[in-house]
Amino acid sequence: MPAEPRPTLPLRRRLPPVIALLLLAPWAAECSWGGFAIDDFLPVLIFLGPMYGGAAILIRETARHLGAGWPTIVLLAAAFGVLQAGLVDQSLFNPDFLDDTQYADTRAAAEATLVPGLEFSLRQAFDYVGNHIVLTICAPIVLIESFLGPDRRLRPWLGRPGLVVVGVLYLLGSLLIFSDIDADKGFLASPLQLTFATVLVLALVATALLPRWRRPHPRRTRRAPHPLWAGLPVVLVRLGTDLTPGWAGVAIALALSAATGGLIAYWATRSGWGQRHVLAAGGASLVIAAAFAYLVPPYSPASPAAALAGDVAVTVITVALVGGAWWRSGEGRRPATTLAATPLSREPRSG
Repeated sequence: MPAEPRPTLPLRRRLPPVIALLLLAPWAAECSWGGFAIDDFLPVLIFLGPMYGGAAILIRETARHLGAGWPTIVLLAAAFGVLQAGLVDQSLFNPDFLDDTQYADTRAAAEATLVPGLEFSLRQAFDYVGNHIVLTICAPIVLIESFLGPDRRLRPWLGRPGLVVVGVLYLLGSLLIFSDIDADKGFLASPLQLTFATVLVLALVATALLPRWRRPHPRRTRRAPHPLWAGLPVVLVRLGTDLTPGWAGVAIALALSAATGGLIAYWATRSGWGQRHVLAAGGASLVIAAAFAYLVPPYSPASPAAALAGDVAVTVITVALVGGAWWRSGEGRRPATTLAATPLSREPRSG
């Protein structure tokens, strides 16, 4: 017998997490690792919120409406990363993209891993797409969901009208960034490069929407490790990706990422896996980004005071977010998430 549909929550209860994700995604993507000084935080939220936040909301809502789990979210996040870096700002293909920033000296290292024919750096592709997966999409989603109670954590927030509004917001934000980058950089990727990026995006989306991600899988009898262990492999990936430059470094980074993903997927099938495990795995990237913020310069030159104030603000915000999410996700001590599908009600009809 099908489960009774849960009562529809009022819009005033469904809207706050949407707004929170809209603001957190651009901050995590561009500010959490030291990319901007403190006086640029607000402009980042205003101008990049529709694009980054809109994408995070659409990805999260797509997965939750389908009753899919984190594999769908991660694959859609990867599709967004390719879309953003390959088609919107085209940083993946533009060798001059960072020349007017304080990261211009990374160009030589990037060119050491150029893919013949397509002329993009595999090292930069790993960094750009990887950061979009873990910082722009996954970390903000897991943080906001962790603040919600177990009965609301995996439920959709928006109905069709709300999704249309967010979709339009995302498209307008992306067009704004594309037109601004096009006017500023004067660069357009080649037809072959654009075709490659488009095909890759479509392939990732198609894979993310496979029915297999919506099938529940039985739990293993062996218990999951302590939640903090779920974050440790993510930290090791971040520390290990810069061990050596060139193709060897890319190979190590890809191998570490694959091993980490496989290990977390295995742990997620064990009994006792809950929201704190998900938070540790998804939030570790934000914690390590905040820790390294003191060691990297912002994109544009800033006074030492402004740069330091930004780094301190990143630390305070990260500690508050992760600490608050950890406390909230422990309420009830109820396993809340599986890696695969979780039955959901499709309750939102409006909003």
